[in-house]
Amino acid sequence: MVRAVTEVTQKGSARESGGEEAARDEEQVSRFVERFAADMTEAGMQRMGARVFAALLVSDPGMLTAAEIAERLRISPAAVSGAVRYLNQLNLITREREPGSRRDQYRLYNEVWYEAVAHRDQFLTRWQNTMREGAKILGSDTPAGARVAKTAEFYEFMQAELIHMLARWRAREESARAEERGAGPAGAP
Repeated sequence: MVRAVTEVTQKGSARESGGEEAARDEEQVSRFVERFAADMTEAGMQRMGARVFAALLVSDPGMLTAAEIAERLRISPAAVSGAVRYLNQLNLITREREPGSRRDQYRLYNEVWYEAVAHRDQFLTRWQNTMREGAKILGSDTPAGARVAKTAEFYEFMQAELIHMLARWRAREESARAEERGAGPAGAP
């Protein structure tokens, strides 16, 4: 499997960035794609979705057509279709179309991890509300009701921490961009 991905990745590399990726060891890149996909699968992500996500992640433009994904990973168009639908539902990718083109392109969000985590806020709110409702139904004086209420508290805690964590990440990124521009840390004179 790794060799098949390597051969296709080498062909696609020069097209993506004018040959700049040619210096990469494409076999190692392919191994990385498969290893990262396996890690995500082990954490609960759908296998094909994980492979497609990893392929998009390692492409310099962060964007590929369905045909390019199928070719790189040696998978069927149907497998690509199911995987991109899954990734789109998770808010990890978006589908775009160049003006005048009939081919869809699948792109990672610019800050894919930030976006993925930020969208979890909606789920935490929903889960928190569901757990609070469940605690009322079960009764807070029952072991099950107390357990469900504690789960709601945990989701509330997670949501508050998530908001603060994302704000700290934004500040860190802004500081790094300011330093790259030579302005020093954000807020520095």
